[in-house]
Amino acid sequence: MPFIRFLRENAPFLAVGVLLTFCSSFGQTFFISVFAGDIRAEFDLSNGDWGFLYSVGTTASAAVMIWTGILTDTFRVRILGPAVLALLALACVLMATVSSWWALVFTIFALRFCGQGMATLVATVAMARWFVATRGKALSVSRIGISLGEAFLPMIFVAALGVLDWRMLWLVAGGIVIALLPLLWPLLRLERTPQSIAKDDQAAGMDGVHWTRGKMLGHPLYWMIAPMLMAPAAFSTAFFFHQVHLAEVKGWSHLGLVSTFPIFTIAGVVMLFVSGPIIDRVGTARLMPLTILPMGLGFAGFAFAPSLATATIFIALMGLTQGLNSTVPPAFWAEFYGTRHLGGIKALAAAVMVFGTAIGPAVTGALIDLGVAFPQQMIWIALYFLAAAGLVAVGVAKAAPSLPSQVDVERP
Repeated sequence: MPFIRFLRENAPFLAVGVLLTFCSSFGQTFFISVFAGDIRAEFDLSNGDWGFLYSVGTTASAAVMIWTGILTDTFRVRILGPAVLALLALACVLMATVSSWWALVFTIFALRFCGQGMATLVATVAMARWFVATRGKALSVSRIGISLGEAFLPMIFVAALGVLDWRMLWLVAGGIVIALLPLLWPLLRLERTPQSIAKDDQAAGMDGVHWTRGKMLGHPLYWMIAPMLMAPAAFSTAFFFHQVHLAEVKGWSHLGLVSTFPIFTIAGVVMLFVSGPIIDRVGTARLMPLTILPMGLGFAGFAFAPSLATATIFIALMGLTQGLNSTVPPAFWAEFYGTRHLGGIKALAAAVMVFGTAIGPAVTGALIDLGVAFPQQMIWIALYFLAAAGLVAVGVAKAAPSLPSQVDVERP
C-alpha cells in the first residue's frame, strides 16, 4: 500500500497513537530534566541525590507497570487512553505544587507511570493490534508524537524559564494535556476491534502459538534481549537527565545544548519512516541486533566532541537508535510472541525499559558525585551497547527458525 494512501485511509487510528505519544512527553526524562537545576536548587539536592530520588520514583513506576500493563489485554483504548491522559495532567499539577522531597518522589512516580509508562504502552499496543501487515508503518507514524515533543518542548520550556517560574510551567504542561483530550474522544469512537481478541488467530509467534508472559520468561531469548532493551532507555535517559551538568562540563550553554536536540529528533524521525517499511518487508529478526549500535557509536564520539557543532554528528547517531528502538522492539514482540497476550508481554518489556530509565540517572549521577564526569563515562557506556548487541544477535539467530512461515493479511 502506498504510504500516502496508508496515511489517508488510516488517519484517525494513527492520530490516536500520535496524540498519546506526544502527551507522554510530559512524563519523559527529556522534559522533566529541563527543570533539573530548579528542582535541585529548590530542595538542595546534589546530582546524586536528584538521580537517586528520580530512580526511586521511576523504579516504582516500572514495578506497577508490570501489573497494570495487562489492562491493555482487557480494556479498549477508548477507555484507557483518556484515563491515562487525565492522570498525567493531574501529575503535572502535582509537580507544580510539590513541597517536600518525599512528595517529589511520588510526583516523579506519577509522571513516569502515566507518561513514559502507560501513555506509550497504550499507543504501541494499539498500533500493534490494529495493524498487522502494515504494523511497522503504523508504529513509525504513531511515534511522531514523541519525536515532536523531543524536538520542541525542551527548547520552548528552557526559553520560557527565563520568563516564568518553573512551577507555573508545569501547570502549563498539565493544561496542554487537558486541551488535547477533546481531540482524542472523537477519534476513539472509531476504534478498531483489537486483533488479539479476534476469533482468527492470524498473528501467532514462535512455534505457531500465542505466548503467555510466564512462558516467555521461561525462554532464554527474553533474557538475552533484556540488556539490549535496557541500554537505550538507561543511557539516553541519563544523557537528557544530566543535560545541565553536561553543558557545564563541556563549557556550553544549556540553551545551546538543548538547541541540538532537534537533530536527535530529525535523525529519529528519518529512521522511524525508513525502518517501518523495512520491518514490514524483512521482519524484525535481522534488525534487532543492529538497533542499538548507532547510539553506542554516538556515545563513544560524544565523549570527545570538542564543540556543539561536532556533537551534533553524534547526537544524530543517538537519534538513529531512538527511531529504530521505537519501531523494531514493539514489532518484535508481536512477531516472535504473538498478539493474544501482547499487552501483558509488552508491559513487562516496557517495565524493563522504564527500570533502565531509573538506574541510568542514578548510577551516572552517583559517579558524577564521585568526580567521574558524564563524558568520561560515555566510553564505557559505548562498550555496554556493543556487548548487548552481540547477545541479541546470538539469541535471535537461535530463535528465528521457529517463527511460523505465514503471511499476515491486513484487516480493517
